[in-house]
Amino acid sequence: MNKSSLFGFILIAAILFGWMWWMQPSQEELAEQKRIQDSIMMARREAAILDSIRLAEERQNEETLEALEQQKALMEMDSATIADRQFRINKDKYGAFASAAMGEEQLLTVETDLQKITFTNKGGAIKEVELKEYQTYDSLPLISFDPETSIFDLSFFSNNRIINTSQLYFEPYVNGNQVSMRAYVDDINGQRNENQYLEFVYTMYDDNYMLDFDLRTVGLKDVIADNINYMDLNWQVDLLQHEKDVDRFINTTVYYKAMNETDVDRVNDRKKGEETINSSINWLSFKERFFCNVLVAKNGFSSAKLSVSTEKGKQNPKYFKTMGSSVEIPYDFHADVNEFPMSMYFGPNHFKTLKSYGLNLQRQIDVGNFFLIRWINYGVIYVFNWLGSYGWNYGIVILILTILIKILLFPIAFKSYKSTAVTRVLKPEIEAINAKYPKEEDAMKKQQAIMNLQKQAGASPTAGCIPMLLQFPILIAVFRFFPSSIELRQQPFLWAEDLSTYDSILDLPFNIPFYGDHVSLFCLLMTVTTFIYTYVNNKQMDTTANPQMKGMKIMMYIMPIMFLGIFNSYSAGLSYYYMLANIITFLQMFIFRKMIDEDKVRATIEENKKKPAKKSRFMQRLEAAQKAQQQQLKNAKR
Repeated sequence: MNKSSLFGFILIAAILFGWMWWMQPSQEELAEQKRIQDSIMMARREAAILDSIRLAEERQNEETLEALEQQKALMEMDSATIADRQFRINKDKYGAFASAAMGEEQLLTVETDLQKITFTNKGGAIKEVELKEYQTYDSLPLISFDPETSIFDLSFFSNNRIINTSQLYFEPYVNGNQVSMRAYVDDINGQRNENQYLEFVYTMYDDNYMLDFDLRTVGLKDVIADNINYMDLNWQVDLLQHEKDVDRFINTTVYYKAMNETDVDRVNDRKKGEETINSSINWLSFKERFFCNVLVAKNGFSSAKLSVSTEKGKQNPKYFKTMGSSVEIPYDFHADVNEFPMSMYFGPNHFKTLKSYGLNLQRQIDVGNFFLIRWINYGVIYVFNWLGSYGWNYGIVILILTILIKILLFPIAFKSYKSTAVTRVLKPEIEAINAKYPKEEDAMKKQQAIMNLQKQAGASPTAGCIPMLLQFPILIAVFRFFPSSIELRQQPFLWAEDLSTYDSILDLPFNIPFYGDHVSLFCLLMTVTTFIYTYVNNKQMDTTANPQMKGMKIMMYIMPIMFLGIFNSYSAGLSYYYMLANIITFLQMFIFRKMIDEDKVRATIEENKKKPAKKSRFMQRLEAAQKAQQQQLKNAKR
């Protein structure tokens, strides 16, 4: 290649590189170009997103249109076809009661003077009972049980199926205060047969907490299995918390009474909480402190399974206890019409009201099981109701009741105080006898000498304890009566808002074991007066005559301390009564001091010493025992 050709190639290359350099875009042009490209990409992305949204909407519209078409098809489907399809399903499950298993729940409310009762057509049962004259401790309407969790179900066999009335819809019929619920049977064409039905009839009364409840089967002998002799009635309720406190001394459980018996029995909820009764029972009761729900069978239930549980109460504080029952109702499958008469009570545990029914329902009120305690309380209830009939405040009623009881015990208390005064006069002579027989082996001689002296003077070494022993049954009786008395419920007096529960004047930010988290003023006053009474009574007791009385004195001082822990969360009416009893006792002691002249007592003792004393059989036996003991000591020394 010559020089000219080489120069030409170099010149062409230089021109090309120069042109390329010249044509290279600037930084501004490159940025603009990038912006344009980014805009194009963004536009393409937006277009793609819009296409996706459009496609999704089209698909959704297609699905919606399809669903609408299906719904339209269902709506256009003949309603008879739908009912027929549901009927065939129910026919397999409920047999002759297939139509009764179809429906919607409807509520019906009937009011009397005392109750507001709500019925439900689902199951034909009582759904809710409100006691119009009472409220809960926090001023809410008092509902007997939780309507959302209650179960009332009659079960029986029909065409190899178990029928539960709680799953059936009843036809309601109202005639004044009578409500009838009927579950009709289907005929062969699937239509309601007016001549075949199961019926619950409820009859309410304006001035009565008891309502009649009749169970009837009409024309069902070919429907209900012909080899059964009973139907099962299952009733279970969750009792709601109605009171401020829970009284641990009052049995809140299921009570029942056997036919032809007077005593009532109960389920021990502290153990298993279940009990099976294989004999006929007259009634069963879901009993709480002040109210109860009772089911009565006029001809008796064949048997029963009863249960009590507190599990729901542990989970939810609004619940108190869960109570349940399953009873057998006799059934005659040969009869075209069966009728089983019953009654239901939803009301207060008022002694006079419950007793008026003649069913021993009042025996479920815990006034003491021991016959003496129970009969004392029957007298207390009579007087209490008589005083309450005057419309006085129940604090005044308790005061008058306490005075009447103290007047009744006045002769015994006077005789006891007089005997104590005699023992006090004899104290120097008793001390002289103690000095005369200092040895332990002469204990029998010393005791015999003291008893001879007391007999001559007409005294008793246990005179100070006699009033307490005689009053002890009354103390136990009122201990049962006041917390169970619905008359005291929500009755205020002085600073106490409710005499049936504790009167808290100070709520503590902590809990003291055995005492609680509050301070009850009536309980404090009762404790103080009891301590003073114990101190004064012990001062009058002579322990020189009987050294064992020293131990009794110590026990009597411990009692007020125990009362402080027991009664702090107990009925304020009971603490108030005990406080009044102590105060009246102090007044009696003051009166006795004025009535008894110790100088005259001393003169009487001297006169009695001059008279020959006839040995009683007890003294003769005591002397014989003393001689036998002395002989044993002599034999032991040999």
